[in-house]
Amino acid sequence: MDIATNSSSAASSNMNVVESSSGRATTEQAADAPAPKKRQRRKSTAHLKAVPETLSLRELIKADAEAFARTLDKSNAFTRRELEQWAYDFLKKIDQPEKYLGFAMVMIGNYFWKRQFLATPFERRMLLLPHCLKHAEGCPAEYDEFGLDCEKCGACSIADYKVRAEQLGYKVLVAEGSPVVLKIIVEGYVDGILGVACLNVLEKAIDKVLIAGVPSFAVPLHSGDCKNTSLDEAWVWEVLEKYEPIEEQETRSHVPLMRSSVDLFNNRFNDLLPKVRSTTPEKANSPLGQTEQIAYDWLEKGGKRFRPFITLAAYDAATGGDVVNGRHDRDNPVEFSMAVSKVAMAIEAFHKASLVHDDIQDNDLYRYGRETLHRSHGTGPAINIGDYLIGLGYRLVNESRAELGSDVACDISESMASAHIKLCDGQGAEMAWQHDPDWNMTPLDALQIYALKTSPAFEAALFSGLRMAGDSEAFGETIPQFCRQLGVGFQILNDLKDWRGDDDNKLVAGQDALALRPTVLLALALQSANVEQRQEIREIYEASGNDLMRFGKLRRIFTQCGAFEKAEGLVHKSRERSESLADSIESDEIRQLLYFFVDSILAEEGEPTPLEKQHASDSMLVSLPIVSS
Repeated sequence: MDIATNSSSAASSNMNVVESSSGRATTEQAADAPAPKKRQRRKSTAHLKAVPETLSLRELIKADAEAFARTLDKSNAFTRRELEQWAYDFLKKIDQPEKYLGFAMVMIGNYFWKRQFLATPFERRMLLLPHCLKHAEGCPAEYDEFGLDCEKCGACSIADYKVRAEQLGYKVLVAEGSPVVLKIIVEGYVDGILGVACLNVLEKAIDKVLIAGVPSFAVPLHSGDCKNTSLDEAWVWEVLEKYEPIEEQETRSHVPLMRSSVDLFNNRFNDLLPKVRSTTPEKANSPLGQTEQIAYDWLEKGGKRFRPFITLAAYDAATGGDVVNGRHDRDNPVEFSMAVSKVAMAIEAFHKASLVHDDIQDNDLYRYGRETLHRSHGTGPAINIGDYLIGLGYRLVNESRAELGSDVACDISESMASAHIKLCDGQGAEMAWQHDPDWNMTPLDALQIYALKTSPAFEAALFSGLRMAGDSEAFGETIPQFCRQLGVGFQILNDLKDWRGDDDNKLVAGQDALALRPTVLLALALQSANVEQRQEIREIYEASGNDLMRFGKLRRIFTQCGAFEKAEGLVHKSRERSESLADSIESDEIRQLLYFFVDSILAEEGEPTPLEKQHASDSMLVSLPIVSS
C-alpha cells in the first residue's frame, strides 16, 4: 500500500475509529469508565498559566494534587495531553478556575513522580536552577558551556541551593533549557531531576524529558518574566535533602534503552566494529587506511542514536520488556548481545551513509556542528565513504547470522534493502522536482515523497528489533502502516518547525522553505491559492536577493491560504491514525512502545518562552534524541 491509499481512502475509515485506551488508563477507576473518546487537538494554554497569588492557595492546590495523584495509574509516563486532561478534571473537582491549569499540571506531575524521585540516590540526581533567580544587578558569575558558573557570592538564593545540593552529591546546573541536561541523562549520569523554572519552561519539559520516564519534581517560579522572580523556597527544601528508597520501579522508562543505544558508540564501538586498515595512526593516514578511518569516525561521533534506539526498544518490547520495566541491574548499563548490538549499529551506519549523500545533494555546509564530509574531504571521497558505510551496515547484519540464524539475518537485510530503495526513490523524486518544479503539485504528491524519504528508516529499525525477537508475521501490514503515518507526521512537523519565529527576531528559519523543495506546506498553499497568489509564490521562489524579505512574503501568502493550519491538521490525523494502529497490536509491551513513539515523535510543541523570544538565535532548548531529525 502506498501513501496515496494511506492518506486518502484510509482517512475515511480511520477517522471513524474510536480509540481505546489499551492499557493507558488514567485512574484506578478507569475500568468502569465509558469508552474513551478521540483525543482532541491541543489548544493554546497561554491564558492558563497563572500562578495562584497567595501562598495559602498554592499550598491548598498542592495538597489536593497530591491526593489526586494517588488515584493515577503510574505504569506509563504521562504525555502533556494526558496531564492536561488530568489537570482540567482536577481543577473542576476542587472548584478552581482554569487559569491555574499550568500550575495544576506541575503539581500533579510532581506527585505522580515524587516517590520515584525520592528513591533516586542523591548522587544520581540533578538540580536545575534558572539563571533568572540570580541577582540581576552586579552578578559576577559568567556563563560557560554548562550554564551559569555561580561564584557563590551570597547575593541570591542560587548559591544556597547549589552548595547544599553539591554537598549531598547532586549535579547542579544553572541554565534554562540547556541541551546538556538530556545528554547528561542519556549518558548515564542522572536518574532524577529537581527543577526550578517558570510554567512556560516546565510545560516544554513534559514532552522533552518526562515522557522518556525521568522521575522529576518541579518548583514553579511565581512569574515568567525572566527577571528577578521569586519562588516558594520551602518547596525546594522539602525534597532536596530527602531520600526514600523503594523496592520496584513503578513507571516504564526508556532512558536505559537510550543509554544502551549511546553506549554502542561511546564504549562498545571498538569491540563491535574493530578496525582492520587503520589500527595505528600511521596506517590511518595511509591511502589505504583513510577511508576506514574517516568512515569509522563519522559513524562513531555525532547524532542522537535515534534509529539504534528504536531497534533496541523494539527488541526489548518483543522479548517481554524487562529493560523498560526496570527488571534489570539498574546500577549498571544494559548490554545487549553482540548480534543485537551489531544490527542496531548497522541501522545507524545506513542512516549516516544517507546523510553523507544527502548533504552532497543538498550542498549542506555543516552536520553535527562540523563541516560536512564533502566540504572537509571532497565530493568524490565523501561519496565513497557513504558507499563504504552501506557496505559496513550489511556486513554487520551478516555477522549476526550465527547468533540470530540465517533466516533472521536475511529478513533484516531484505527490510534494509527495501528501505534503501524507497529512500532513493523519494530523494530522486525530490531532486527531479527541484530540477523541473511542477507548480500544480498537490499535497498528496508531497506526502508520497515524504512517505518514501522518512518512513522506511522507521520501519527498518522497528522491524529489525521485532524480527530478532522472533516471528514478526503477526504484525502483518500494521507496522508498515504505522511507520508511514509516523514518518509523514514527523516530516510535516519538521516543515512547521522550519517556519517558527517571526521577522522581528533572530531565529534562523525558512531554510528549507526557500530551498525550493516539494514540501507539503508549499503544496497546501498552491492548492488554496488564487491565480495571483500562485504567480507570486512562483516569483518568490525563482527570485534571488533578500532571503528575509522573500521569507516574509511567503509566510504572508501561506498564512492567507491556511497552509500552516492545514498542515497541523495533517499531523493530528497522522497522530490519530498511528494511535489507532497501535491499538490493534495485541502485545501490551509492543503496543505501549508504539504509543511512546507517537507521543514523543509526534509530540505537540508548546509555545516559546519569553526568554526564547528574546534570544531565539542562540536558544539552548532542544528535543529528545528520539524526537529530532
